[in-house]
Amino acid sequence: MSTIPDQHYIDRILQGETNLFAVLVDRYKDMIFTLSLKMVKNREEAEEAAQDTFIKVYNSLNKFKGDSKFSTWIYKISYNNCLDRLKKNKKEDLNISIDEFSSHLVKTMDNALSALEDKERKQAIQNCLNLLPREDNFLLTLFYFEDQNLEEIGKIMNINANNVKVKLFRSRQKLATILKKQLEPEIVECYERGR
Repeated sequence: MSTIPDQHYIDRILQGETNLFAVLVDRYKDMIFTLSLKMVKNREEAEEAAQDTFIKVYNSLNKFKGDSKFSTWIYKISYNNCLDRLKKNKKEDLNISIDEFSSHLVKTMDNALSALEDKERKQAIQNCLNLLPREDNFLLTLFYFEDQNLEEIGKIMNINANNVKVKLFRSRQKLATILKKQLEPEIVECYERGR
C-alpha cells in the first residue's frame, strides 16, 4: 500500500481530480466490505452496503474535517449505513447466553489463543466472530484487526470511550464463550491448570 497519506488524495479529489477517489476505495474496500458483512451477515447485502458507503463517503468528502483519522470517519459511515439497512430489514439477532461466566475465562481464552500459531489464531477468532451478534463482531473486529483505540471506536459507534470499554468487555465474554466451545478442550485445560 502506498505511504501517501489519505489527506493528500482527499485534497486533490476536492480540487476536482475525482478519478483519485479510486485510490481511497482501493485502500478501504476490503475492510469496508468485511465490516459490512459482519453487520448485515449476507454477502450480497454487504456488497451493496459497501457500495452505498463509498457513495456516501464521496458525496460528503468535503465534510471530512480531519479531526479524526480518515479510517475512523469512513468506518463510522459504514457502521451507520449498515445500521440503517438493518432497521429497514428488522432482522433479529440471536443472543448468546453468557451465564456462569467469569472474567477469568476471558484470560484463559487469551492464553489459549496465544498458544496457537498466528495464522491459526486469526482463523479461529474469525470463525468464532462470525457466530457473534453483529455489533459485537463489528466492535471486536475494529479493536483486534483494525487496531482502532477506544476513542476511535466510540466515534465510529456514537458512544463514549467508557461505554466502548464496557461493550468490549461484554463482547469479549461472548467471544470467549464461543471459543471455549470451539477450541480444543486440552488447550483450555492446559491453561486452566497452569493459571
